[in-house]
Amino acid sequence: MQTLLNTLYVMTPNAYAHLENATIRIDVDHEKRLQVPLHHLSSVVCFGNVMVSPGLMHRLADEGKSLVLLTEHGRFKARLEGPVSGNILLRQAQHRHAGDAAFTLDFARSCIAGKIKNSRQVLMRAAREAGEADEEQSLTRTADNLAASLRGLAAVQDLDALRGVEGEAARNYFGAMNQVIKPAYRKDFAFTGRTRRPPLDPLNALLSFLYSMLTNDCRSAIECVGLDPQLGFLHAVRPGRAALALDLMEEFRAFSADRLALTLVNRAQIAPDDFEHREGGAVLLNEKGRKAVVIAYQERKQEELQHPLLDTKVQIGMLPLIQARLMARNIRGETEQYLPFVPR
Repeated sequence: MQTLLNTLYVMTPNAYAHLENATIRIDVDHEKRLQVPLHHLSSVVCFGNVMVSPGLMHRLADEGKSLVLLTEHGRFKARLEGPVSGNILLRQAQHRHAGDAAFTLDFARSCIAGKIKNSRQVLMRAAREAGEADEEQSLTRTADNLAASLRGLAAVQDLDALRGVEGEAARNYFGAMNQVIKPAYRKDFAFTGRTRRPPLDPLNALLSFLYSMLTNDCRSAIECVGLDPQLGFLHAVRPGRAALALDLMEEFRAFSADRLALTLVNRAQIAPDDFEHREGGAVLLNEKGRKAVVIAYQERKQEELQHPLLDTKVQIGMLPLIQARLMARNIRGETEQYLPFVPR
């Protein structure tokens, strides 16, 4: 098992990241705030107005480490990386399969099955912990509806029908989200449905921020195993869109992002004063909130669990890489089906 390499998140406005020998040094107002050995890192992610020295950019590119630029609120802007590596034969197989309707549908079906199964686990867990019988019954009914969606996946004949099943499951899942939040926090984190670009309430802002970090982790995993992140099977190919990374991300949305968001809310680790409200209705995490979420996200990645296929303990942060490798095995024809991650 490989050692989990960390991502360095730089969020302080006007910070300056530069190279000092074999370390990355972060200065704010000409004072050193942090120094990290370069070999401990797999990537550097900068939020908002952060300056990065040319020397550091070159060193990151030389060592195959990515530099990702996000807006201050977590929206993707750009990515700097060195020469593309990877197995050309694997990428050729990926491109061949992209033109195979049967393979594409089976692969996409697996991605959606993983997403629905993990979403269902969130609801079932909430039902067990519900304080009121009517809420337990409501959450159980919604979980049963997701189970019906899972059964319906087997009958779909094309990607449009598959996306329709996924859309209905997502509406049911997000429709139950208020009941997963503890009653004491429902007023401050009232949720009326998924909104993005911009998010219109604090929980949506929290989810969008976590999804941005998760997308970056999934893209890094896809690139690490040598696949083309731009060529997906579930998500349509568009210029600049990491479609395969988004395919991989689907099974981790509920498990990695939604569960963490709900934990932060239900344990009062994130509060209304961690958000800012903009004209026009947009709600975004402020600097204090972003720091709290990033710390929690990194701590979550260090936790261990039993991988159901490998039958060994792995760090949660390694899961995208493990699943990307399983994707590559399926694309190479070594396995009959891609099996998404679903915890026991």
